[in-house]
Amino acid sequence: MEQKNYMKLIWLLAFVAFAGISCWATAESLHMLLSTWPKFLIWILTVGFFIIASLGTKLIVDSMNQNIYVEKRGLRLTGGILLLIVFWLICSLPTNTHTFFYRTVINDKVVTDITTTRGYLTQIEENSGNKAQAKLKVDQLGSQVTALVDELTGEIMNDANPGFGDHSKKILGQLATVLGVSKIEPLSFTGTSMQDRQRLCDAYRKKIFLMAETKAQEIEANVVQPSAKNVQEAKVMNSNLAKMMKYINDGTINLNNPDNVVGNDGVCAKLNEAYNIIKKNRNFVNFSSKEDEDTYTAQDPVTKVKRMVSVVDVWRDYKDGRFEGYGFIFWIVISILVDIAAFIFFDLAFKKTEY
Repeated sequence: MEQKNYMKLIWLLAFVAFAGISCWATAESLHMLLSTWPKFLIWILTVGFFIIASLGTKLIVDSMNQNIYVEKRGLRLTGGILLLIVFWLICSLPTNTHTFFYRTVINDKVVTDITTTRGYLTQIEENSGNKAQAKLKVDQLGSQVTALVDELTGEIMNDANPGFGDHSKKILGQLATVLGVSKIEPLSFTGTSMQDRQRLCDAYRKKIFLMAETKAQEIEANVVQPSAKNVQEAKVMNSNLAKMMKYINDGTINLNNPDNVVGNDGVCAKLNEAYNIIKKNRNFVNFSSKEDEDTYTAQDPVTKVKRMVSVVDVWRDYKDGRFEGYGFIFWIVISILVDIAAFIFFDLAFKKTEY
């Protein structure tokens, strides 16, 4: 009897150890999701849920044990399965996986989110987005004008149909459209010799490229500038995120502490401010991808880090294939093994008799 009680104590201690790991992981996940709730309340909820889930496994085991008398085995089996589904499969397993996975990848996710966000804030500060767009337009203008001038030159120099004819007039009309003018007046010329046509081509080339240069200057002069207030706002936020990166790198901010991430002055709060600044100045930003544009300009932007602290969003992102290569399945397996070990020790500690 003493040996049996001794073993039950060992099983009970083992249950407490594994249940403690599971409850800690669940509480961490729920604390990030329900950051306004008191921690002690989350722990009470977590421990209660895990004990109920453990009782569910015991109901299942007892109902299937033919060596002991159990009333209403079918009802107990059904009840145990329902308890296990509700309190373990829906609550404990997803939250445990979330916590284990979160601690593995959060540093990388935060650094990536801050780096990307600072890049867009810098575009607002320097208005590099609109300048880049202007340069792109100027480059496109240059390419189009060069191609059409070469086509015009080829048409004028064509020995089969030398001189400035109907097709040359059509090309001149296309150039007018590209340059944003109503019409390009044809140049007067005489003669159709090779020398005469070459002089005409040079004259058109000089005239059209001069007009293109004027158009390029107009494009660059009309670059829209963000307001001084918005520039200053972006500059301050960029500096704040730079300091946050420094504190993360030197360990002042511990990303494994949910309060440092979801607190009122935490990473999520700062990034949320930055996202809204970028959204407000979207016309001055060249987003690197359509996904980024949709994320930063959504009606209610949700930062990438904020998605990481939400167990619901993490599982949605996993379902959408966003965590390929991050080992998410491994942490699902670990979560299952931890909880199953706790359930086994619970059943051993409280079994009625030897099976």
